[in-house]
Amino acid sequence: MVTNPFFDYAVDMAQRSILFWDTLRERGNDYLRHNQAGNPPVLKFEHELLVDGRTLEKPCNYALMRIVPRQGDRPTEETLRPFVVVDPRAGHGPGIGGFKEDSEIGNALAFGHPVYFVTFFPDPVPGQRLVDVMRAEAEFLRLIRERHPRATGAPCVIGNCQAGWAIMGLAALRPDLPGPLVLAGSPLSYWAGAPGLNPMRYTGGLLGGSWLAHFASDLGNGRFDGASLVSNFESMSPGNTWWSKYYNLLDKADTEPDRFLEFERWWGGYFLMNREEITAIVDQLFVGNKLARGEIASADGASALICATSVRQSASSARGATTSHRRSRR
Repeated sequence: MVTNPFFDYAVDMAQRSILFWDTLRERGNDYLRHNQAGNPPVLKFEHELLVDGRTLEKPCNYALMRIVPRQGDRPTEETLRPFVVVDPRAGHGPGIGGFKEDSEIGNALAFGHPVYFVTFFPDPVPGQRLVDVMRAEAEFLRLIRERHPRATGAPCVIGNCQAGWAIMGLAALRPDLPGPLVLAGSPLSYWAGAPGLNPMRYTGGLLGGSWLAHFASDLGNGRFDGASLVSNFESMSPGNTWWSKYYNLLDKADTEPDRFLEFERWWGGYFLMNREEITAIVDQLFVGNKLARGEIASADGASALICATSVRQSASSARGATTSHRRSRR
C-alpha cells in the first residue's frame, strides 16, 4: 500500500500538537494546584516537620524536616554521619534536592544515612534578615547533632546553588557545627570565570548594578518577588527558554511530558524575599564580591569573620565530603 508522505506527516504533527498543548494545559493546572496547596516542597520522599523557624526567638521562614525512610529502603544506621540537604531560596521553592529517586536525598537514604532537609515557606517573616536565617540553620544543625550522639562524624551539609554560599557563611561563623560541606553549583567568587561566560555578570554591569533589586523591592512594598530572579535565569539562555525545551517536548511528545511536568512543577513556584535579604545578596555577593574578598562582617558588625581563608578551608572540606561519601558506600 502506497501512502502519502505529506498526509502521514500531517497526521503525526496533529497528534504531537494535541499532546504538546495538553501538556502545557496540565502545567497550568499543576501551577494552580501547587499554589492552592501553599507551595509545599516538591520532594518525592515522605517527611516530617521537626522545627518551624517562625517559632524561634529570631523568627524566619525556614524549617527543618526529617526525611522518613520508606518501606523497602535500607534501614537508617544511627552511627552513620547525618546528611542535611539545604535547597536554594533563589526565586523557586524548595525540593530540587529530592524531587527524583536518584537525587541527593535518594542517594543518602540508599546507603542508610539519616537524612534531613531544610525547607522554607513562600513568605518571609516581616523584618527577617539573612543573619536570622543563619541563626536558624545553626539551631537546626545543633538539634541534628543532639539527635545523633553516636554518629561517626558531624553532619554533612549539601548546599545547592544559593544555599551553598549561605552554608559557607554559617560554617565560617560557626565551624563547630557542620562537618563536610558539599556545594552544588555554588559560585563563591561571582566575578571569577572565563571571559564571555556567565551573562548575568555582564547584564548586571550594563544595567548599573544593584539599583534594580532596590527598585523591584520598592514596587513590592518591601518584598522582592522571586519571579524576577526566575526571569533572569530564563534570560541567560533565551534559545532554550523560548525554543529548545518546547521543541524537545513536541519532538518527544509521547515520552517527554512526565519529565517536563516534574521539572516545571518546581520551576514554576515563586517565593518572596524581604528587601533587606535581596539587597544584601546583591550588594555583598553579586556586585561587591565580598565573600571571596573577606569583607562580610559578623552579625554584630565587629569583624569580618568570613574570610578568604575560611572559604578555601571550607571548599577543601567540600571536596573531602565526596571522599567521605565514597567510603560510606563501601
